[in-house]
Amino acid sequence: MPYIDDELLEKMINTMAEGFARIEKKLERMNRQRDCLDGDQFLDNVDLAELLGVSQRTLARYREKGKIPYYCVDDNGRTLYLASEVRDFIKSRQKGKTMKPDKG
Repeated sequence: MPYIDDELLEKMINTMAEGFARIEKKLERMNRQRDCLDGDQFLDNVDLAELLGVSQRTLARYREKGKIPYYCVDDNGRTLYLASEVRDFIKSRQKGKTMKPDKG
């Protein structure tokens, strides 16, 4: 069995402890975010485009025109949408579509 000196063992343990501390902080942050959402979920561009049956470019137009609320969540510009706000958007679009009487 290979021998590990005390100094190397201590460095390894410290490295692992630092890693666990980082993981713990991330988990705490995730729990806080989940609590803030109050059970709501986020959808990304791909999911929302599929749900609405539109292209991602159409989603961009909706955002530009202020038709749908969205959130940029990181420095890369990742766009997310709250499911509850998407439901409201869908309902508002359905109200705007009224059936025309049949002229037959």
